[in-house]
Amino acid sequence: MPSDAEVVLATALARPPTLHEGRLVCIDGPAGSGKTTLAAGIAAATGAAVVHTDELLHGWRGLPGLAASLDAMLRPLAGGLPGSWRRWDWYADDWAEDHPVAPAPLLVVEGVGSGAAPIADLITTLVWVEAPPELRLARGMARDGEQMAPHWAQWMIDEDELHAADGTRDRADVVLDGTGVRPPAVR
Repeated sequence: MPSDAEVVLATALARPPTLHEGRLVCIDGPAGSGKTTLAAGIAAATGAAVVHTDELLHGWRGLPGLAASLDAMLRPLAGGLPGSWRRWDWYADDWAEDHPVAPAPLLVVEGVGSGAAPIADLITTLVWVEAPPELRLARGMARDGEQMAPHWAQWMIDEDELHAADGTRDRADVVLDGTGVRPPAVR
C-alpha cells in the first residue's frame, strides 16, 4: 500500500500545473492532525519547499488574514515570478523578515487555512488531514505545553469556523486520517 505522501504526490503529478509550470499542494485540516508530518514526507521525497501557515499568521487570532497573505505569495508564482511571505515572530508578537519563494516544480503549503477558498484556483491538490479532537489537543499540549491550553481552546473554535465557511474538507481532493487507521480517500 502506498504511503500517504505517495498518494498525494501521485494525485498532484497527475494534474496540470497551477503555479505557471509548478504544482501547489495545500495540506489543510485542524491543528494537531498530522499536516506537518505529511508535508515533511513530501519534502523528503521530492525536495519541494514547504511553507508553514503558522508563520504567516498575525498571532493566535490571525486566521481571517491568512488567505490574503497566501494570495500575495502565490499570485506572482502563478505568473512565473518569485513570490514571498512575511514571517510572524511569535515571541516578539510582530512581523519579522520576508522570505522569498522561487518558482519550482512543486510547492507545499501546510497548515490550518492553507486551502483557503480565495486561492482555490491556484491549488493543484488540496489535502485534508483529520484526527479526533482529543488526540489533536494532546499532540498540541505535548508540543506547546499545558500553558497554551487557553489559546488552543479558542484556536479550535476559530479553525472550525474557518473550515466551515470555506468548505475546505468538502473541496479536498485527498482526505487522510491523521491517526493512520483509515486508508487515504482520493476524490
